[in-house]
Amino acid sequence: MSQASSRRRSATIQDVARAAGVSRAAVSKVIRDAAGVSPAMRAKVNAAIEELNYRPSVAARSLRGASYTLGLEVPHLGNRFLTQIVDGAMQALAGTRYQLVIAPADGRQGYGAIEALADRQVDGIVVISPRVDAAWLERLAGTVPVVMLGRHDRSAHYDTVVGDDVAGTRQVTDYLLGLGHRHIVHLTEDAAVNASQAGNPHALRLRAFQDAMEAAGRGHRAQILGTGQTEASARATVTALLGERPWPTALFASHDQLALGALAALVEHDAARSVSLVGYDNTDLAAHPAISLTSVDQRGAEMGQRAVAMLLERIGGRTEPQHHVVTPALVVRGSSGPPPLEA
Repeated sequence: MSQASSRRRSATIQDVARAAGVSRAAVSKVIRDAAGVSPAMRAKVNAAIEELNYRPSVAARSLRGASYTLGLEVPHLGNRFLTQIVDGAMQALAGTRYQLVIAPADGRQGYGAIEALADRQVDGIVVISPRVDAAWLERLAGTVPVVMLGRHDRSAHYDTVVGDDVAGTRQVTDYLLGLGHRHIVHLTEDAAVNASQAGNPHALRLRAFQDAMEAAGRGHRAQILGTGQTEASARATVTALLGERPWPTALFASHDQLALGALAALVEHDAARSVSLVGYDNTDLAAHPAISLTSVDQRGAEMGQRAVAMLLERIGGRTEPQHHVVTPALVVRGSSGPPPLEA
């Protein structure tokens, strides 16, 4: 096919690769601004894109046919809420030809794992890492269907599935204040405290907690405690908190993994009966009778199922963005109750 005839129709990613003298994978890397692309290759590809007036399109992937694989990028494997998401994703794929490829994030906040999935030419990607740049995702969504799960983006080219983090946090705060708690600590990830992404779920929970405490006239007793992402980091952080007096009467963890670490510290300091504990995600361990953790259920399986359904709709031809919101519900168990009388 001549270059003139290629210009009479919409240019494809294969046309760009041929004009630049590189592989299709190299063109995809340049479009996604991926790592490992030399300045010379980037210049050649960008020149071909401009010459051919190429506009990245998901439809270009049809040139190679479907791979019948979907990618799921996860922040880390230790969070049990992600198991719910994977279960839901697998339910959505039951009876289809598709298989799921799971890629844990690396030290680049998820970029490397997402790029690896794209380079495998999966047919769609569910992204869960909340710190991935939205503009970068918009570019990625020009070449492969993308669903961001967890972050509240108003995107143009990719879909989102989120829980109503503000509503869930208000349920927790109203519940604890209604029990009579006044000194409440919110245990959250350090990244949430300094989050630059407006839709970061943990940052939204933090702000909603602060707003609810201010509205109740208890803003001066709303303590924010930053920690890492893991159960071990939460355990160490709460252990340090309990080394000082007075103890708070309630502790609200931004997800169940942090709550489990906090519970370990409370038990070690014989404080589990004195400090109410509430988590977020309602993971399987929350319902274990030995743990009995009060937690916000944001229906992780439904979120995973909906995210995969959206990818399949995109693969089927849908182009307009969709934003699905799951309504959470507080599940009260034995880890929380009224504050001690002396509080």
